[in-house]
Amino acid sequence: MNNTIIEAKHLSKIYKTDIVETKAVDNVSFKINKGEFVAIMGPSGSGKSTLMHILGALDKPTKGEYILDGENVEKLNDDQLSDIRNRKIGFIFQAFNLLPRTTTLKNVMLPMAYGGVPKEKREAKAKQLLEMVGLGDRLFHTSNQISGGQQQRVAIARSLVMDPALLLADEPTGNIASAQAEEIMDIFQDLNDKGHTIVMITHEPDIAEHAKRIILIRDGKIVSDTISHTQRRHKIK
Repeated sequence: MNNTIIEAKHLSKIYKTDIVETKAVDNVSFKINKGEFVAIMGPSGSGKSTLMHILGALDKPTKGEYILDGENVEKLNDDQLSDIRNRKIGFIFQAFNLLPRTTTLKNVMLPMAYGGVPKEKREAKAKQLLEMVGLGDRLFHTSNQISGGQQQRVAIARSLVMDPALLLADEPTGNIASAQAEEIMDIFQDLNDKGHTIVMITHEPDIAEHAKRIILIRDGKIVSDTISHTQRRHKIK
């Protein structure tokens, strides 16, 4: 049985203009197994956001091969890319991407409506996930009536509704206060302990340390791929 959820083989993303050619991602290869919690970290302009778009099937590499949960992504057409995103990936964005005047319950139910899940099942599952992230008392608040940290909890609940193979978080703590950021990272660690595979993009070393593995990217290349200090301390214990 193949335990690999992500396999990146010699991925490059090249942007060309009439004058210059820029390699945003430069010959990157790595594997991520089911159940891992991996941070992809790098400064602004390092290529991590471009790599995130490839891993999320939001863009295709110029060169190389990307296999997501057994499916070869760079060979898919736009409809197939949309389908694999809906089936395989739960997205969590820095900007939350919630509908502002819609209740938290309906925000979480929305992907299930697109996925054809019956209404009674949608509501029950949305309630269950909102309770899991500590928002069982905020079901009927609209997203503009709750804090940034609470909005990100709603986004996490929404990312889980279609039982994705991969949770992909892009700077998930970038728009919230540090105390709330710690609470969000506690939720991620709890989800990972329950078996969820998480890939998180961040430029913050202290946030990356909550993951079990850190891939550092600079100038489009992987410069290190290591176990986090947090994980090392855990193993020593």
